[in-house]
Amino acid sequence: MPTVADRRQRIHRLPPLDAVDGSAIERFLDAAWAAHGLSRATLASYRADLQGLARWLRAGGRPPLPAARREDLFDYLAMRAEAGYAARSTARLLSCLRAYFAQAVAAGLRADDPCALLQPPRLPRLLPKALSEAQVTALLDAPDVATPEGLRDRAMLELMYAAGLRVSELVGLPATAVNLRQGVLRVTGKGSRERLVPLGEESQHWLERYLREARPALLDGVRQPGAVQALFVARGGIAPTRQAFWALVKRCAAVAGIDPARISPHGLRHSFATHLLNHGADLRALQMLLGHSSLTTTQIYTLVARDRLRSLHARHHPRA
Repeated sequence: MPTVADRRQRIHRLPPLDAVDGSAIERFLDAAWAAHGLSRATLASYRADLQGLARWLRAGGRPPLPAARREDLFDYLAMRAEAGYAARSTARLLSCLRAYFAQAVAAGLRADDPCALLQPPRLPRLLPKALSEAQVTALLDAPDVATPEGLRDRAMLELMYAAGLRVSELVGLPATAVNLRQGVLRVTGKGSRERLVPLGEESQHWLERYLREARPALLDGVRQPGAVQALFVARGGIAPTRQAFWALVKRCAAVAGIDPARISPHGLRHSFATHLLNHGADLRALQMLLGHSSLTTTQIYTLVARDRLRSLHARHHPRA
């Protein structure tokens, strides 16, 4: 009896991508980026999803991706379910396929949408995992600031918590995004939307130290250090990746004695939002600081900060 791992190995051994399918995928991604300003991470996810489907279709002697039928998509989703892929992965795949085939219909490349009757899987409601204020302090204190790398890591952690940044926003910050004189940070978030986020004294202090002491040391030996645009850099002038930051958070959590299960890639962002609500922040203001396009997305943090909201209600409502 084949295991889930065996089934996934068969998927990874599919033949290379056909040139026709590859061209169709790249045309779709170019159009999607132009129309919606999708991030590089989203485009990369869409590319991987479409390439996986295209290779599976070719391997099974089915129509190429642009001509895929509804039954082909049903069979592909059934195969993924049998292989043990998570519901969230399948939901993202369906979102990608809906966008791809909707664009094909709009462009007149096909008359029907094979996704019309496909239903996304039910997703469990996952609450953000926020650290306590004491745990955040321990995490921020973990890097060894006696080294240029440690000073950079401390500045990155402080900034992420102070500004509530996404990981992709943090590692993609240009040096020009910081205005220490005014104490603000210009962030380009999802959909290329810009927002200004105020910086606290602590994050300003560590940013100033990083820019004065660590960044020049990390750029030592780079031929044109002035041409390096990234705010945070490793030796050689290379900007850190999301994966590198994730590894940093894990290392610091171990030093701080925090259970790894309590840490997520966006743990400091979730903690930023929860702690602001706990101290009485307005939900609309929090929406602006987080860069959410909809207040509905921000409201999930009210569930995390429920105890604080109950105490506020008890203190201020006339019939509490």
